[in-house]
Amino acid sequence: MYDAAFLDRLRCLLAAALPRWGLPADAPLSLLNVSENATFIAGEALVLRVYRDGYHTPAEMRSELDWIAALRAAGVVHTPAPVPALDGTLLQALPDGAVLRHAVAFAHMPGVDPAGDLPARFRQLGGITARLHAHARGWSPPEGFRRKRWDASTMLGDQGHWGPWRAAIGLDAAGEAVLAAVASRLGDELDAFGDGPDRFGLVHADLRLTNLLADGARLGVIDFDDCGFCWHLYDFAAAVSFMEHDPAVPRLMAEWIAGYRAVAPLAERDTAMLPRFIMLRRMLLTAWIASHAETPTAQALGADYTHGTVTMGRRFLAGTGVASG
Repeated sequence: MYDAAFLDRLRCLLAAALPRWGLPADAPLSLLNVSENATFIAGEALVLRVYRDGYHTPAEMRSELDWIAALRAAGVVHTPAPVPALDGTLLQALPDGAVLRHAVAFAHMPGVDPAGDLPARFRQLGGITARLHAHARGWSPPEGFRRKRWDASTMLGDQGHWGPWRAAIGLDAAGEAVLAAVASRLGDELDAFGDGPDRFGLVHADLRLTNLLADGARLGVIDFDDCGFCWHLYDFAAAVSFMEHDPAVPRLMAEWIAGYRAVAPLAERDTAMLPRFIMLRRMLLTAWIASHAETPTAQALGADYTHGTVTMGRRFLAGTGVASG
């Protein structure tokens, strides 16, 4: 989808729409990144997301913005404010031939990906995650609130939100057999764990390092595009995306748990599930890379990521842990 011609068309659509936010159509507009969506920056103050067609419904898009507004109003987390257009609405429709695309603007938040002392940042992130979960448990969403459900069927099934893991780049028959066994075991263990309100609810679902903005002591959170209903502890698994195999993960997990428990209780029976959620996230990302093969992330990782998933799967099935360098 996101080839150069398509990205240029999106840029032209956005440029024509900039007056909706009070900016001239010739204001500087440049691409920030491409992942699920395409994100641009206009001038120095406005970040514009163009949603991938067919992923979210307009109701789901508005619901993401509803939760962000509630979090900001309650002072739960540092996250950029959605910026309304001059007509007062947040979600803007951009006609593109037979397709109606959607865009939303956010205020620019300064900061960089966390680096340096990652254990300290993961302890900080644990506390932030606990506050996000506490808010979601106590919040009454507005009527019409709609977000995706992330469970075993929608993450590991053939009709999953990010496509089937069986389509993974470079997956051979032996690897498919390993991952089929992993998917089966994960399904059984998640079913036994259950989805009661004490462990399953509204979560960010994508707290990886590229969605965190460090600015001094502050750690901001961006990109709630994947927020939905899932197991609370999946948020940690998302935080170690694309580094799931790193031998530092157990240390980062310990720090995250400590940070979480400084804010809210977290039972041992729950933390014992964290390796399962790491494996679940790795399976999901393996499917994502296959279904988003045109993105820079997928192109950089490709078949090597699939092979790493199979290696992790063997360790998972053998009970030797998923993070082993």
